[in-house]
Amino acid sequence: MGKLTEILNNARKRADELALPYAGAVTPVESWELWNQAPGAKLVDVRTRAEWDWVGRIPGAVEIEWQSYPGGQPNPDFLAQLRRQVDPESLVMFICRSGARSHNAACLATEAGYTECYNVLEGFEGTVDGNGQRGKIGGWRLAGLPWRS
Repeated sequence: MGKLTEILNNARKRADELALPYAGAVTPVESWELWNQAPGAKLVDVRTRAEWDWVGRIPGAVEIEWQSYPGGQPNPDFLAQLRRQVDPESLVMFICRSGARSHNAACLATEAGYTECYNVLEGFEGTVDGNGQRGKIGGWRLAGLPWRS
């Protein structure tokens, strides 16, 4: 079994175990592997413009806000922006700060006809630690994956 098949099987198994309504859930490292090896795969960063500017960006990711900053209002054009930038037949992975907004984006995209949606567990910054800070437990950055400020 190839590496991609193994990652996808694990992602789908997590979806079954967690009763997710989309294809699967991947770790940041798995998402990096899929993005680089699966033909046409897309990584969609659904954080806010403020997060991209102040916390960091993932080079090459499609950036579509799920919510606006500072008000936190839902982006009414999310699906239209997604359709313009990502083919519904693509393997598409959604990432946010911690995995919550990206879960919602994967749900909505699946409902809209995207068949291969995956949530990136841990997100860009990971889980909150005992001091209430992110960036020390899990996440894209902690995994040493490419990002820039």
